[in-house]
Amino acid sequence: MGTPEQRPTQEELRGAPAGELFKRLSEDTSQLVRLEIELAKTEMTAKAKTFGAGAGLLGAAALFGFFGFAGFTTILIALLSEGMDVWLAALIVTVIYVAIAAVAALLGKGRIQKATPPVPEETIESVKEDVEWAKTRSTSATR
Repeated sequence: MGTPEQRPTQEELRGAPAGELFKRLSEDTSQLVRLEIELAKTEMTAKAKTFGAGAGLLGAAALFGFFGFAGFTTILIALLSEGMDVWLAALIVTVIYVAIAAVAALLGKGRIQKATPPVPEETIESVKEDVEWAKTRSTSATR
């Protein structure tokens, strides 16, 4: 696509042969489609990165949730062995692991929600704007 300085005026376009107009339309459409595809690729890459980070945080949440369960198991063992000091230490570790798991789960959930739905929303909006622009251009050209 040319720069605005290289663009023909409406008067020049009205006098141009149909073949030249179709050639320009084809070139402009091809360039527009290439740009829209590039925009979609960029947008989907960003969404995939966000989704991956969220999935990683959910994995961390699962790991720390497992540690919380191990801590709870330690508490049960300590209670059965009647060791109050061991029980208190195990309870503190368990609370810390569960808190870490909760924070990681909330962060992961938020990241995944940002990445979904996995569609190139900006590209869709841009294509809609392009279609509207083309409609207004075609109706003004027929006047």
